[in-house]
Amino acid sequence: MLMVGTDPLEVDKLLRNGHLRCPGCEGELRPWGYARSRGVRDEDCTVLCRPRRSACSICPQTHVLLPAFMLVRRADSAAVIGSGLLASAKGIGHRKIATLLERPVSTVRGWLRRFACRAAHWRLTFTTLLLALDAMTAPIMATGSAFGDALQALGLAAAAATRRFGPRPPWQFASSASRGLLLGPAPGAVAAPSVSLPAAAAG
Repeated sequence: MLMVGTDPLEVDKLLRNGHLRCPGCEGELRPWGYARSRGVRDEDCTVLCRPRRSACSICPQTHVLLPAFMLVRRADSAAVIGSGLLASAKGIGHRKIATLLERPVSTVRGWLRRFACRAAHWRLTFTTLLLALDAMTAPIMATGSAFGDALQALGLAAAAATRRFGPRPPWQFASSASRGLLLGPAPGAVAAPSVSLPAAAAG
């Protein structure tokens, strides 16, 4: 899996011109068809997406090029899920969030439980990324919960990336920086993402 920008024509151009690299061995990625089409529920519509597939020219790995507005194995966009996470951090219950976002209660509950399970991991990851983007950043104040601390670190890192590389939606930044795994497997099941700063901030 490789996170890419949200413009499919630009992604295809980068791939065909040899500008995308294998996350495993840095070999040149080449076109290799498409993944299956899927609908992704965004804030006010459903976006039909058919991600590009690529094959490494050196190692035998293939990679789906996932647009940064998506998260791995999620039917909702990163922005919609992010809205739910922020609402929960403000003390709103999962049933009220589900009503506000017009999503099933079980879906929203699943988002919140998964993020809470990984909150300490993401707090560390995004704090580390924040310091790499802005070594002069002020100390992060504790919010009183691991969930809130993780979201605060994420927001500050996204803001630092914007200052350094230019505007970009914060949840697209979060998706790219987490390799699409913001709601991924529990801690210990996957390694912490190694983020290339320009790649994490690229559109």
